[in-house]
Amino acid sequence: MAVLQHELTLGEAADLLSRALPGHRVEILQGRLTVTPPPDGSHALSLTKLGRAFDRAGVVEAGREYVQGVGLWLPTLPEDFAIPDFSIVEEDFRDAHVTKNCYAPDVFRLVVEVTSSNWSDDLGPKVECYAQAGIPAYLVADRKHDVVLLYTDPVDGKYPAPQSFKRGQSVPVPETVGVRVELSVDTLLDG
Repeated sequence: MAVLQHELTLGEAADLLSRALPGHRVEILQGRLTVTPPPDGSHALSLTKLGRAFDRAGVVEAGREYVQGVGLWLPTLPEDFAIPDFSIVEEDFRDAHVTKNCYAPDVFRLVVEVTSSNWSDDLGPKVECYAQAGIPAYLVADRKHDVVLLYTDPVDGKYPAPQSFKRGQSVPVPETVGVRVELSVDTLLDG
């Protein structure tokens, strides 16, 4: 008896993994399937406190929303997408739905990643992908190296060198986000 085999596309494989690994983050970056385990408590608390800071700064009154775990469709390769930890988006971002839970990059004002076991993705492919997508600001709470990096204003699909912030400092959120707020490096790294 002959068995027909169907080779999965990268997108189909990502869908299967998402269903098989609840709580894990499945992304396709530069044509490479990545899977990240659920965040630890400090990681989750960093994102909660980040949301509170943006609430206090009046993000909603500025015509923006903050969201966690919403897909960002990437222009790098046809099936590429990322699921940032935290994003500031235009309030009407749902009108920019591309496919699945992914939205067009032009509605994202700020993307934040708090590093986990996949820290090299946040510091490598995601920097390149977010710059190519034209994301105005990309903030990385790099727990591996105990520093916060802020990439802004991509030109020709590349970010200039990032600003680096150490413990005890605050990160000023760029004006392109639409609100004025300074974020504590210690809170971003520790939750």
